[in-house]
Amino acid sequence: MSLQAAQTVYASIQARPNLLLCAATGNSPTGLYRQLQQYHIKRAEDFKSLRVIKLDEWGGLYAEHPATCEYYLQKHIVQPLGIDNGRYFGFDANTQHPEEECKRVQAALAAQSPIDICILGMGVNAHLGLNEPAEHLVAHCHIATLAPSTLDHTMVAGLETKPSYGLTLGIQDILSAKHIILLVSGPGKQKATQELLSGKITNDYPATHLWAHQHVDCMIVG
Repeated sequence: MSLQAAQTVYASIQARPNLLLCAATGNSPTGLYRQLQQYHIKRAEDFKSLRVIKLDEWGGLYAEHPATCEYYLQKHIVQPLGIDNGRYFGFDANTQHPEEECKRVQAALAAQSPIDICILGMGVNAHLGLNEPAEHLVAHCHIATLAPSTLDHTMVAGLETKPSYGLTLGIQDILSAKHIILLVSGPGKQKATQELLSGKITNDYPATHLWAHQHVDCMIVG
């Protein structure tokens, strides 16, 4: 799964060097990012114009905390692929003003858009980013109330102090990407995967909204 996804992303980067990549965190995309690192070792020049935007962030943790999305992306993408500050955009985990931070990231996305490729994982409750199941899904960058199952994610499950909220691109921001790659792996996702593959779109399982997009590669392991 990771190799196929990486081949797709790398081919797109070669075709469009200043591609805007929206990057998810978590176990599912890690293999993809490691493979991109191997491509970078061989041909670093292919990545000199690549732009990256962070999909989401845990709120209430300091940026250097190893559980943050910032720490993960710095480790797996930003530093290994040589992405400088002018080509990296996303939520500040240190923000004291989350509403203003959402406005700032939305403006950055508007200035850089469209997203060329959006890498997504899927939560056990089928969330995308931190767009949790709800009666109404939020279109754009927003503060997310985190579901109990989300707080059991491996990134934060062992923390004494859990994230108090989430910051995330909205469902419409995600669906506005030209190309979406959904990577599904890990335990506990059988029900969410079943609902996804049913083809029925419902806010109870946010990932099902991907059926409304014309260019999604869905890769499932397990």
